[in-house]
Amino acid sequence: MKLHCHRPALTTAFQVVGGVVPTRTPKDILRSVKLQSVDGTVTLTGTDTEVGIRYEIPGVEAEGNVTALVPAARMMSILRELTDDAVVLEITEDAVWVRSGGSEFKLSAADPEEFPEVAAFQDAQYHRVPGRVLREMIRRTVFATDEESTRYALGGVLVELKADSIALAATDSRRLAVTTAACQSDGVEAGNVNPVVPSKAMQLIERSIAEDDDEVWLAVHQNDVVVRCGASTISSQLVQGRFPRYADVIPRAADAKSVIDLVVGPFYSAVRQAQIVTDEESRGVDFVFGDGKLTLISQAADVGQSRIEVPIPYDGEELKILFDPRFVAEFLRVLEPEQQVRLHLIDAESAAVFRVADAYTYVVMPLSRDR
Repeated sequence: MKLHCHRPALTTAFQVVGGVVPTRTPKDILRSVKLQSVDGTVTLTGTDTEVGIRYEIPGVEAEGNVTALVPAARMMSILRELTDDAVVLEITEDAVWVRSGGSEFKLSAADPEEFPEVAAFQDAQYHRVPGRVLREMIRRTVFATDEESTRYALGGVLVELKADSIALAATDSRRLAVTTAACQSDGVEAGNVNPVVPSKAMQLIERSIAEDDDEVWLAVHQNDVVVRCGASTISSQLVQGRFPRYADVIPRAADAKSVIDLVVGPFYSAVRQAQIVTDEESRGVDFVFGDGKLTLISQAADVGQSRIEVPIPYDGEELKILFDPRFVAEFLRVLEPEQQVRLHLIDAESAAVFRVADAYTYVVMPLSRDR
């Protein structure tokens, strides 16, 4: 049985599905991608047993229906090296032949019946979010998760779903990122749904949103979530455990003693410069606000020292706060250089709150000088 494929489309499909294929696993079969051809649509499926993805390629010229397992890494290597746009896959009982131009490859194929099932999107109750919006929300939160935490809920992103709104929150207990947006729902009963989705699944969803005008469908079940976006369907088990009551740790805007407006581009540049002269033992950077400027001072015994100044609209009393610059830089990196950020400060020991106009809040705890 032969499939006549467009190489760029097939390459994109393997790249997307390859994002979930494990490189190290005791189950060799998981290193493969399941390929199914039904009535001219080819579906590629990959999974690590916790997160799975299905990717559809319509309009493939096929000589019948077929199912096969294809070694993911070797297939990707082949597709990257080929130069012709046309690729023919010939599938037999024990092999997959790949032919393009003057090149020919034979790959061994395992039994597809042993491959784990990956859920398709078949729900009648789900939420709908514009792809551009959800992609931005994931970028603004997923970096704040802690995948290595023994508190498992910190290894995922909390997704708060209401009939007409969605909020994402992520924390590693030292910083917190929260963003909200409007959404729509179909067939969803009244009430809130608050699953915690693993960060790996959230990153896969973000990469799978290919077009800004894609509409993403999210269906939440008791133990898993299924997400449809464009040609991809991602399914994932949910993170078990209680997510912190994050709203309780966000200082009120009214409690701020100082409110400072900052432009992302110059601020981000200064923070990156200050990071250069830090090491694991002296990671902190002093952020000194006063006299119309922000001064960033860093010093490491075996590295050196730095002092970076940025003009800012601030004329209050001098305030010095010790931050881990990574936490500030990771927040600024997901914003546009021209965006405005409003920084709310209470004192040198209290959490600092960065607020962006479009419903994005980022909280950072200062470092202790006694550490």
